[in-house]
Amino acid sequence: MCGIVGAVAQRDVSPVLLEGLKRLEYRGYDSAGLAVMSHDKELQRLRVQGKVNELFKEHQKSPLNGTTGIAHTRWATHGKPNVKNAHPHICHDKVALVHNGIIENHEELRKEQMASGFEFNSETDTEVVVNAIYEALESRLDLLHAVFNTTKKLQGAYALGVINNTDPGRLIAVKKGSPLVIGVGIGEYFIASDVFALLPVTQKFIFLEDGDIADITRDKLTIYDSELSIVERSIKLTELNADMADKAGYRHYMLKEIFSQPNAIEKSLEHRIKDGKIITSEFGQNADSIFSRVKSVKIAACGTSYHAGLIAAYWMEEIAHISCHVEIASEYRYRKSVVIDDTLFVSISQSGETADTLAALHLAKESNFLSTLAICNVAESSLTRDSELVFLTHAGPEIGVASTKAFTTQLVALFLMVIAIAKHNGLSKEYEKMMIKQVKSLSGRVSQLLHHKDEIEIMAKDFADKHHALFLGRGSFLPVAMEGALKLKEISYIHAEAYAAGELKHGPLALVDDDMPIVAVAPNNNLLEKLKSNLQEVKARGGKLYLFADKESDVESTEGVYIINLNVDYDFMAPILHTIPLQLLAYYVAVIKGADIDQPRNLAKSVTVE
Repeated sequence: MCGIVGAVAQRDVSPVLLEGLKRLEYRGYDSAGLAVMSHDKELQRLRVQGKVNELFKEHQKSPLNGTTGIAHTRWATHGKPNVKNAHPHICHDKVALVHNGIIENHEELRKEQMASGFEFNSETDTEVVVNAIYEALESRLDLLHAVFNTTKKLQGAYALGVINNTDPGRLIAVKKGSPLVIGVGIGEYFIASDVFALLPVTQKFIFLEDGDIADITRDKLTIYDSELSIVERSIKLTELNADMADKAGYRHYMLKEIFSQPNAIEKSLEHRIKDGKIITSEFGQNADSIFSRVKSVKIAACGTSYHAGLIAAYWMEEIAHISCHVEIASEYRYRKSVVIDDTLFVSISQSGETADTLAALHLAKESNFLSTLAICNVAESSLTRDSELVFLTHAGPEIGVASTKAFTTQLVALFLMVIAIAKHNGLSKEYEKMMIKQVKSLSGRVSQLLHHKDEIEIMAKDFADKHHALFLGRGSFLPVAMEGALKLKEISYIHAEAYAAGELKHGPLALVDDDMPIVAVAPNNNLLEKLKSNLQEVKARGGKLYLFADKESDVESTEGVYIINLNVDYDFMAPILHTIPLQLLAYYVAVIKGADIDQPRNLAKSVTVE
């Protein structure tokens, strides 16, 4: 979950490295650093605890200049966030390295290296890698072979960028289980964990595959596979541009991304519907044939994407009449499971690099699933490359750690998938047209809900001094409540949990008092009267209720009951629509509490480690 940038160029690379780190800071912001090869072949290094801005300040005081360099912004896994654990790591002033991922056998390697006389300066797993490369260089191997030999000793996932002072114009990059791309310039090359880091300098990218080792100089790039055989990797031209990663006048990325959801939804529907019908080939050339055979669906995802999967399961069973089970990806891969014949395996990830979701996909490919489908926001991600079928959400870059537009566009994709499968299971043309009409109206309906921002900002003030909150929902709105609770805890640090409203009396009611805000989603559906009874249980015990209710739900504000009436007609889009005010509530509570909204403590955007 760390961010890597590297460069070999004719110009001074420090500005490129620093700007790249700033654009990658969503991947980690505990500490940051860079190492640059000076003109007299000395490794210069600068590291700080804290965010990239602190590195900018230190670099202004003590600038580093050189044409070859690597840089890193960290999300701590091994060792506390401090300067000694910050990357790049250097061994004997000869070799420098940046690393994303986890070396699973680092303790074993550390013991071996200590027995050989190495002294350790950090608590990280990374230091064993730079020591091993140094040791290989001392045995007269060149940098490429020193890195190659070292990777054979490593267990786990990693992306590496390595430079050394005996070959100052050379950069070695390695990918195994962690994302790494190469940016192609004119007489210069770059590496990064994400294309967004390099958009100011290039729009041409090579996406490394697992096991690839790239040998990079200013005027030559050679890529080897895991057996050190030369391979060709195509150059892709991205449609993204540098401006996509700015705040566009919004105070925070998260707020920008909340308000960009209508456009993101439209983009995700573009070219996917024609004449009132879904273009099934948008899922892949063989999608229609595969969907015709689906008898069951298994969904695996993490965090917000898991909540999207839970909502989709309600749709799948109600609309397509097909059994659907949703798994937390990190749990699925570590338990024995039974695969029913003709089951479609669906993985969901914003980045397409979520380690647990990728591992679940790889396990699925070894099992007896009918096929695999990835729903993802990144075209060249590992998840999309490894899946048979792919549906891209086209949400655009999502920089805020707390996911918003990725969630709503994933739900759009999942809804289209449900309809596409249901067509082979008795769905009438009239019913299909009705549902297509609903999803096509979604963008405009989300825009209307965003007008409630001022009301929600006022409501948020009641949460300023709270430490706990309870979210309630029923049916397909339970995952909506779960997502609302996740957003609040992620960015405001208020402990928030979600429960099925009917479960209140089975334990959570013991927590209710006048200091515990209860947030409930109250759509006008067949469970509304049941929900009202559950809310009376809360009110009778002095709990303060905050309801997001449909305009037809007929729930009135009274003492201790704060209601925002939403202009939402109940249909299949209602779970998506009820998510919007919960996003805004979390955002404004976090603003009032003075939290770091886009970069909440202890978290990072792309979870590329277990």
